[in-house]
Order: sequence, then C-alpha cells, then structure tokens
Amino acid sequence: MPQPIDSEARLSWVLAGLAGVLGAAAFTHSAGYFVTFMTGNTERAFLGLFQDKAWLAVGAAILLASFVGGVVIASLCRRHLWVNHPHGATVLTTFALVASTVVDLVMRGWTAHDVPFVPIVFVAFGIGALNTSFVKDGEVSIPLSYVTGTLVKMGQGIERHLSGGQLNDWLGYFLLWAGFAAGAVIGGFISVVVSGSQMLLGATVVCALTAGYTYFYFDGHALLK
Repeated sequence: MPQPIDSEARLSWVLAGLAGVLGAAAFTHSAGYFVTFMTGNTERAFLGLFQDKAWLAVGAAILLASFVGGVVIASLCRRHLWVNHPHGATVLTTFALVASTVVDLVMRGWTAHDVPFVPIVFVAFGIGALNTSFVKDGEVSIPLSYVTGTLVKMGQGIERHLSGGQLNDWLGYFLLWAGFAAGAVIGGFISVVVSGSQMLLGATVVCALTAGYTYFYFDGHALLK
C-alpha cells in the first residue's frame, strides 16, 4: 500500500531527523555506542562474549534493555496518560534527554568531548520511546529509527512503481530514510565543533521544541479534524 504524503508523514520525517541527530550525538561523542541500531547491539551483546570483550557485551545488552524499556513505558503512557496526544512520546524522549544531559554534566562537565556510558543509556531509552510516536491499531506504523525495514519497504515500493504502480509506493519511505540520514549528517557536522554535553543540550532543546509543537498544536489540531 502506498504511504500518503500527509501531515503525519511530514512529521515523521522531522522526528526521523531527530532520531538521526541523537544517534550521531551518541556515536560520535562516545566509544561508538549505538542508540538507534538495535541489530548491531544484539550482535555485540553476544559476539562480545566470543571476543573476550565482556564489557562490550554487557554494555550492548544494557542499551537493548533501555531501548525496550523506553518502548514499554511510552506505550503505557500512550494507553493511560496520552489518550488525546498520540505523539506524546516526544515528551518522554525530552525528559530522557534532560536526564542524559544533566548526568553528563555531573560526570564530565561542559567541555569534555566524550560522553560516558550512563548518559547514553538515557538516550537509548529516549529513542525507544520516540519510536512509538506513530501507532495504528496498537502497532507502530512508522518506525523512525528502523532504517533496515524502511529500505526494504522502499525497495518493494520501487518494484511496485516499476510494475505499474505509483510514485507514492516508495517516495514516502525514501523521504523517511532521507530525514534520518539528514539528521545524522547534521549531527555529524555539529559534533565536530561542540563537546558531548553541548551536543546533548542542543538535541534536548530541539526535542523539547518538537515535543511542544506536537503535544500542544499538532495533536490538538488533528483531533479537531
């Protein structure tokens, strides 16, 4: 089925870009931790044991648990607290980033380049929560950081278009991927000139502004339709 290019789709590109920025912040200012790539963390969690790198395996397992925890908590909040705010997950992501920034400032200060592991755990939690921003019939309809699945669907859409389908069979998936990629590129450029704490704070501010827009305007406007 082709993805319609509507306000929900456009919002998903913005949030995918935010996920890309967060992934870049964690990767470039840490020991290469993944907060968006749970496939990689799963492999690290098990392969680290075979490479005599128990610390790598444990760290990856903790990030996996934090990511899933973000999904679970955001889903519970969506069911019980955010009944009229379908994109309320951005609020939980903002709280997670605030916690990450505060912990990083306490542990390393304002000018340190690297972000220690504990703040990264909070970022992974926030990314997990962010991925519940788009739900239909109780299931995630637009996974923001699941780039592999997005590219698979884009490839299938391209095939349908070549076989007589429509441009929208794949364009929406391409733009979702492009949003994530653009966020990663922006995050990469920013990481060159700022410290880890500064980048976390910047990402927190952007996420807070996005959460305010979605919570107080976008969701309310959607309910009126």
